Amino acid sequence: MERNSSDDDEEDHQHLIPQNDTRSRHLEDPPSSSSSSSATNGGSSFQIEDILSRRKISLNKRYLLAAVSLTISIGLIFLFTNLRQQFSSFKVDPLSSRVKESELRALYLLRQQQVELLSIWNGTTSANSSVRVAVAKQISLNKEIQEALLSPHKTGNYSGSVANLYERCVKVDQKLSDRKTVEWKPRSDKFLFAICLSGQMSNHLICLEKHMFFAALLDRVLVIPSSKFDYQYDRVIDIERINTCLGRNVVVSFDQFKKSRPPRIDRFICYFSSPQLCYVDDEHIKKLKGLGVSIERKLESPWSEDIKKPSKRSVDEVRRSFKSDDDVIAIGDVFYADMEQDWVMQPGGPINHKCKTLIEPNKLILLTAQRFIQTFLGNNFIALHFRRHGFLKFCNAKAPSCFYPIPQAAECIARMVERSNGAVIYLSTDAAESETSLLQSLVVVDGKIVPLVKRPPRNSAEKWDALLYRHGIEDDSQVDAMLDKTICAMSSVFIGASGSTFTEDILRLRKDWGTSSMCDEYLCRGEEPNFIAEDE
Repeated sequence: MERNSSDDDEEDHQHLIPQNDTRSRHLEDPPSSSSSSSATNGGSSFQIEDILSRRKISLNKRYLLAAVSLTISIGLIFLFTNLRQQFSSFKVDPLSSRVKESELRALYLLRQQQVELLSIWNGTTSANSSVRVAVAKQISLNKEIQEALLSPHKTGNYSGSVANLYERCVKVDQKLSDRKTVEWKPRSDKFLFAICLSGQMSNHLICLEKHMFFAALLDRVLVIPSSKFDYQYDRVIDIERINTCLGRNVVVSFDQFKKSRPPRIDRFICYFSSPQLCYVDDEHIKKLKGLGVSIERKLESPWSEDIKKPSKRSVDEVRRSFKSDDDVIAIGDVFYADMEQDWVMQPGGPINHKCKTLIEPNKLILLTAQRFIQTFLGNNFIALHFRRHGFLKFCNAKAPSCFYPIPQAAECIARMVERSNGAVIYLSTDAAESETSLLQSLVVVDGKIVPLVKRPPRNSAEKWDALLYRHGIEDDSQVDAMLDKTICAMSSVFIGASGSTFTEDILRLRKDWGTSSMCDEYLCRGEEPNFIAEDE
C-alpha cells in the first residue's frame, strides 16, 4: 500500500499560499561531477581532448585556443558585472543564500577551464614559448576572474577556502542572537480561544503558531481547540512541551479549560471581516455549542480586513484592536493574517523561549523519523516534497506556473543531486505511481539512477516504525503527514513545492532546527514549465 502522506496539503486555491520569494533565494553549488561538464563545456569550447592527444598541434591552433579562452573570460567579466548591478537593489546579505546559480556555475566552469589550461601548459614544450606565454596569461586571467567573483563572500565565517563556498551545501547561519521577541507572561484568569478553520493540518499549525503570538501580546493563556472541533493536535505535537519551553503555563487543552470554568466565549473577535466574519460558518458554530461552549455575543471585527488582500498590521495595532477586559475571548481565523512577518519568520518564532521551536513533532514521531533515516537514508540525503494532486489547475492559474512536466522536474532534481552530492532522495508525494515511476527512471546522475525512497507499507520484520504501532497511532493520516514532514526537515537538502503550506511548514521546522541548507529551494526555481496546457 502506497502512503501519500502529502494528502495533508490543501485541495484548492483557497488552501494554498503564494511562493515566498525571500525563502527561495539560496546559495547553490555547482555540479560535483567534473567528467560530464568537461566533456560538454571544456570539450566544445577548447577541444581539450584533441589538444592533449596531439602533442604536436600547430602553433596557429594554439593561438586560436588562447584567443577563444580570452574571449570567454572577458565575456564572463561583463556577464557577472551586469548580474551584480541587477541584484544590487536587493538589500540582503549576499551570504544569506542570495548568490545566484549562474554565478556559482561560472565559478565551476572557470575551475574546469583552469585545470585544462594547466594541462595544456604542461603539455607544451619550451620551444613554443609564445604559446606558453599566451596560456600563462589565460591562467592568470582565469584566476583573477575567480577572485573577483568570490571577493564579496570572503568575510565572516566564509573566509575559508574557495571550495567551501561552491562545492558544498553548507548550513544557513540563522543568526539567533539577532532575534526580536516578546515575552509571554499571561494572566492565569484570561484566556484566548484559538480558532483555526482554513485548510488542513499544515494551515492549522501555522495558524496555531500565530495564535501564540496573539496570546503573548494580549497576556492570555491559549486554549487549544477540542479534537471534536479541530484536529487532534496532541497526536502530532507535544502540547505540554510548550509550557516547558516557556517555564510557565501558557497553553491548556480544551478539556483542562473546561474543568477549570464553565466553557464560554465572552467575546468573539474576527481578524477578517470579509468575505465572511471570522471565516466561521454555521456548522462550526454548532460544533462549538455541541461541546457545551456558550457564545455570549455576536461575532464582531475591529477593522475592515479582506482575507484575499490582508493588510500589514503592527504589534501596536493588534494590542489596541483586540484588547479586552473579558475573561475569555476567541480570535479567528488568523492563518492569512499579515502581522509583523519579520518577527514571525525568525528562527524560533517571535516569542522568547528556551527551546529551538515551540511547535514541533512529538517524541514518538521524532524517534520514528530518526529510525527511518538510520534504516533507509543515512546522514546525507535529499528530501523532495513532490506535490501533484490538485496542483495542475492551481499552478496554471499562477504566472509563472509551478506544475512541471516529469522530465523537466527530473532534470531539476538531478542538478540538485550534483550540487549537493546527495546519495539518495526521500520522496514525500501524493503523486500517482505512474508519475513517480517515470520520475524515478529519469533522475540520472553520472549514468546512474538516483534512488527515490518512499516509506514502505507495514512489515513486521522492520522495526523502525514499532513505536507508532505500540502506541496505536500507525494508521492516523495526520501522524503519517507529520512523520513525512519530520523526515524532510532532517534532510541535508530540501526541495519543496512552491505554493504548498506542507512545504512551508517543513521550511519552518528546518529554519527553527538549524537544518536549513544554502541549497534548499523550490522545485525548478527560476524556471517556467516547458509546456503549459490551455485554460478550460
